[in-house]
Amino acid sequence: MVVKNKITVKDFQRMKDEGEKITMISAYTFPIAKILDEVGIDSILVGDSLGMTVLGYENTLEVTLEDMIRHSQAVSRGSEKSLIIGDMPFLSFGASIEETTINAGRLVKEGKCEAVKLEGGRERIKDIEAIKAIGIPVLGHIGLTPTYINMFGGFKVQGKEEAAAKRLLEDAKMLEKAGIFGVVLESIPWKLAKEISENLSIPTIGIGAGEFCDGQVLVIDDLIGLSSIVKPKFVKKYSDTQKIIRNAIQEYSKEVKEGKFPSEEQRYD
Repeated sequence: MVVKNKITVKDFQRMKDEGEKITMISAYTFPIAKILDEVGIDSILVGDSLGMTVLGYENTLEVTLEDMIRHSQAVSRGSEKSLIIGDMPFLSFGASIEETTINAGRLVKEGKCEAVKLEGGRERIKDIEAIKAIGIPVLGHIGLTPTYINMFGGFKVQGKEEAAAKRLLEDAKMLEKAGIFGVVLESIPWKLAKEISENLSIPTIGIGAGEFCDGQVLVIDDLIGLSSIVKPKFVKKYSDTQKIIRNAIQEYSKEVKEGKFPSEEQRYD
């Protein structure tokens, strides 16, 4: 069944060409996916950030392909219109092109994603070409790439030095030539993100990369104030969901202790 107004990678390019900003949110569950879809968010990225926000890991490196597939399935059941992109976690790519391609295929076939995201620059060219060759659109990701944090020495802004900035611009151009439909720019100086966005014909999606990208992405737990993880500078909290949940649970606990819940309204005759 074809869903009316379903967002596709072609719409990403159209929005770039027409100057319309792209909205993307990283999310991992059925109920949140339904809300995002109803609001009209263009794309849901099932990010490996779920390792930290949902599973409580120190970083994203422990996330498995099976974790990603399970959460992608949940998101796909809750979304009809948003473009669903599955993140390829650590060790699901890089060992061999054949294994990388099969894992990308599993995210689409089993996880019900419509595209995959792959971290890395010029070293990912052959992987991208192979994944595309079996009909899967690829979203690139450069700058602060979480699977590389041990090389970066932690979660640090990338591209601040001239040589590093030049390399990121070159990587972006090489990834575009390899056939990605867009690229995430994470934690890089805004001037560099602006330069990259102006030099690419494909969309750029910023996270900690300033306002001149073609779209923006935030993690849902950060956006709604649910995550207890220390927030980077680029995060804007639009609500305090932790406080709302805490107050509700405290009220429930109080009513149970005082014998006020359940009342007649909550019982069966």
